[in-house]
Amino acid sequence: MSKPVRHAPIVKGVPRLLHGGDYNPDQWLRTKDETWKEDMRLARLAGVNTLSVGIFAWAALEPEEGRYEFGWLDEILDLMAENDITAVLATPTGARPGWMSHRYPEVLRVDGDRTRNLHGGRHNHCLTSPVYREKTLAINTALAERYGAHPALGVWHISNEYGGECHCDLCQERFRAHLQEKYGSLDELNEAWWSAFWAKTYSDWSHIESPSTHWRGEQDIHGLHLDWMRFTTEQFVDFYLHETAPLKAITPDVPCTTNLMGTYPGIDYYRLAEVLDVVSWDSYPQWSGTGRDVRTGVEASFHHDLTRSLKGKPFMLMESSPSATNWRPVAKLHRPGVHLLQSLQAVAHGADTVQYFQFRKGRGGSEKFHGAIVDHEGTENTRVFRDVAEVGARLAAMDAVVGTSTPADVALVYDWHNRWALDDMKGLLQGKTDYFGTVVDHYQAFWQQGVPVDVLDGSLVAAPGCLDRYKVLVAPMLYMLRPGVAEAIDAFVQRGGTFVATYATGYVDENDKTFLGGFPGPLRATLGVWAEEIDALYPDDRNAIAWDGADYEAFGLCELIHAEGADVLGAYGSDFYAGRPALTVNRRGEGKAYFIAARTGADFLDAFYGGLIAETGVERALATALPAGVTAQVRSDGETDHVFVLNCNPAPATVEIDGETLELAAHGNAVFERPRK
Repeated sequence: MSKPVRHAPIVKGVPRLLHGGDYNPDQWLRTKDETWKEDMRLARLAGVNTLSVGIFAWAALEPEEGRYEFGWLDEILDLMAENDITAVLATPTGARPGWMSHRYPEVLRVDGDRTRNLHGGRHNHCLTSPVYREKTLAINTALAERYGAHPALGVWHISNEYGGECHCDLCQERFRAHLQEKYGSLDELNEAWWSAFWAKTYSDWSHIESPSTHWRGEQDIHGLHLDWMRFTTEQFVDFYLHETAPLKAITPDVPCTTNLMGTYPGIDYYRLAEVLDVVSWDSYPQWSGTGRDVRTGVEASFHHDLTRSLKGKPFMLMESSPSATNWRPVAKLHRPGVHLLQSLQAVAHGADTVQYFQFRKGRGGSEKFHGAIVDHEGTENTRVFRDVAEVGARLAAMDAVVGTSTPADVALVYDWHNRWALDDMKGLLQGKTDYFGTVVDHYQAFWQQGVPVDVLDGSLVAAPGCLDRYKVLVAPMLYMLRPGVAEAIDAFVQRGGTFVATYATGYVDENDKTFLGGFPGPLRATLGVWAEEIDALYPDDRNAIAWDGADYEAFGLCELIHAEGADVLGAYGSDFYAGRPALTVNRRGEGKAYFIAARTGADFLDAFYGGLIAETGVERALATALPAGVTAQVRSDGETDHVFVLNCNPAPATVEIDGETLELAAHGNAVFERPRK
């Protein structure tokens, strides 16, 4: 474990947790004299000290091509500065104005079926378009020149929730250029893509097109799809750098970010995070007020840990809902305590901000019934406003948490490239391999015991020295092994680390071509097993793993393995492979490598990882048994630990700590400090 440290505040000179949300004053221009001043009063009452402004405001900022209207933004930023509110100032490029779409139709995206979109929605713009890039550069430069020295400016918010893809002719040409640079020759490309399959060999660069959703378009070359997804990621990286170039030149000390969306599959966030100054994300857990809230809490925690791990430092919770999330199939209200719980949960896992969509509910559009601090009623006399004010008061008393880090002995692998390959795979459970759910299943076993976890991808695993600070590395369903990953894992084990792998590991390389010589490919010697076959089970099928005097249910996927030096700890209980190895450990060098051959339930994972936690001595937030659905997390500066105890149950719970009983209400919490040992 690396020594806990204190990072600098996200906003220079603002050593406090930021609390606020998306604010759209441009929607209230007709009533601004009364509405804006009232908003400032309500913000103070709610403990709001930051507001995100300018998102989707391009039409208000540039109502006609080349004519800027900055007066309203001048006024609102001045009001924010007078009220000690930090501005997260957005570039407005998430939704272009109508005049641009109609005058320059090339800025509109082309879908996978090769149909050009109409003007509408948001993020409907081509990242390659020279016109769109020109207009983006112009307005971003104007914003930086006008507001770079404004006292309210704290963070640049770049666009909003990057996503989607464009298949227009401009993007096709750029994709081909990307492939030519990567492979050099068509022979190398055809070999990497194994394009001889179904006579798909390419004989000219101009014949290559992006994957198509059209029935007769290309859908079956997995290497092509992987490279398209990687290219799409690079498109967003390149466009982000294009957007931030004038901001960096004019305001080099103001951090830039763009808000991510958890495990959104369309962009490799580890790659995008490389160019961000600070990572931010939008979190909308689906609380139900039932026992399902425990899993909701687990998944939200996982997403926070992943977001923190992208850069290994505190992040921004850019959006969350203080109440109902209108785009959910069921827009259920938060139960008492839930808003405070989810806000402190974000802070516990590394957020230095708690922000919402939205500050004031709009009167029209598809999000007019989305949760907000200020409801249509317009006053502080609402339950939700009081909930938000409670969060504001709690955060205002937690300055000592700002910049602290999360010490973790355990790393868990979640890899976007691996997910793309598994999603493409024709086999196993045909689109239901559930990579995300499987990773979270393993994560939950640590969450339940209050063990902090970092979340890594293959690029980080393979980075020199990355694994040195961990005692345990877990990589569920690491189907794709990118270059250097297997070697880094083997070195980690040999020098004393504990590695856990599962079924469907080490099948393909970075081009989605299968390894020859037996699975798990380059990890075969590390794990000491050969995976000969894998059995995909029907939904009602069940097997069992007999281990440590008990039988644990196995379902979904059961891999048939041979022990090649590994010790057999558990065996299958039924079917034609009854008695064959299902759980093994290989002692290699100074460390151990475990292999779990089948998908199991939480009972097995809890028992297995409980033993592993005790065996390896990984740090737990609390040295006590936690009730089901209660977790604990630590943030530390190396001298003081800030311990968060969070109850995700819709019922009260108790925790015994050092001989004293801590009572937690339904969806309750407790936060306390202790000297770091």
